[in-house]
Amino acid sequence: MGARDFLSLAFSALGAHRLRTTLTVLGIAVGIAAVIILTSIGEGLHRFVLAEFSQFGANLIAIQPGRAITHGGPVGIFGTVRPLTLDDAEARRRAPWVQLTVPFVQGNAAIKAHGKSRRTTIYGVGPDFPQAFHMPVGIGRFLPHDDPRAARPFAVLGSKVKQELFGNANPLGERIRIGGNRFRVIGVMAPKGQVLGFDMDDTAYLPAGRALELFNREGLIEIDVVYDPLAPLDRVVAGVRRVLLARHGREDFTITPQQKMLDVLGSVLDVLTFAVAAIGGVSLLVGGVGILTIMTIAVTERTNEIGLLRALGAKRGQVLALFLGEAVLLAAVGGLTGLAAGAGLTQLLHGLFPALPVHTPWTYALLAEAVAVLIGLTAGSWPARRAARLDPVEALRAE
Repeated sequence: MGARDFLSLAFSALGAHRLRTTLTVLGIAVGIAAVIILTSIGEGLHRFVLAEFSQFGANLIAIQPGRAITHGGPVGIFGTVRPLTLDDAEARRRAPWVQLTVPFVQGNAAIKAHGKSRRTTIYGVGPDFPQAFHMPVGIGRFLPHDDPRAARPFAVLGSKVKQELFGNANPLGERIRIGGNRFRVIGVMAPKGQVLGFDMDDTAYLPAGRALELFNREGLIEIDVVYDPLAPLDRVVAGVRRVLLARHGREDFTITPQQKMLDVLGSVLDVLTFAVAAIGGVSLLVGGVGILTIMTIAVTERTNEIGLLRALGAKRGQVLALFLGEAVLLAAVGGLTGLAAGAGLTQLLHGLFPALPVHTPWTYALLAEAVAVLIGLTAGSWPARRAARLDPVEALRAE
């Protein structure tokens, strides 16, 4: 039996029962489309979350007061936590490979100017904040390098706060009141948009020391450290820990490198993407059961045809290959149909919901097509072997 005869028999057999063939193909197509849609959403969320976290750079270390470790019993006086201070932030500059340090305080207060008032998020930071977090100043300048304990009452506004309070007027040099204290506006940040749900334009930036007084806080919420990206991370962390231990006497703080957080987050999101792909893959198994059912029925219906082929000299291997080929052809066509439908529906979802991050991982798409063909091969193997084992004489006698 030549290749042309083989393909002619396979296509004619499938074409003779168009509705049955279409439904079988549809079963595989639905499974593949489900895999494409779910993995596209999962991969889109994966990329979105990593982009949100990494837009500030990977060479960043965050230090918070208190240790993120649970203890088996009460620790008494040794469990007290010394707050992180402005002096701690300054001392961290002496750690090896450290380029920038940014003290960080956060609160909420009303800003008043020209008879208008707006309650917004207030960030108390250091002068290196724009360089550390890649947030450029739109007009004016950022906070100067003053003595952190006696910084001048300067403020830098987010673009949305500036628009609400001053409209199109130039706010530089204007006086504003924040929590009853007077500050002079020296800059406006460039529009940034939302980052992890926080509107970075609806903010105001004050010197960290002034923010501590404003919110009546004893210590900083966090100190962020930017280090040389070519430096070994473990040694940078060890240097920062050594400086803080010398000041605190014990490790009552938590050091969190951004790179390690991104690695863990990436691993979790990879598992999530794989999990949603596996959920979509359940539909492929349903499609495989459909192929098994259809091919079993086909063997029963075509017993005479099998007997005739064997009588004309077809070998068992050729009969086996014929029925396997039909099963694989059904799965492959269904897979390609599902790929096209899944990619189209994914783009349609993105068009209807632009905020939904989607990205089709073609590695998963090709893997899904390969799995579909494998399922077709597996589902068709038992009916094909059954057809190949039929006795030619008995098959010709069948009604």
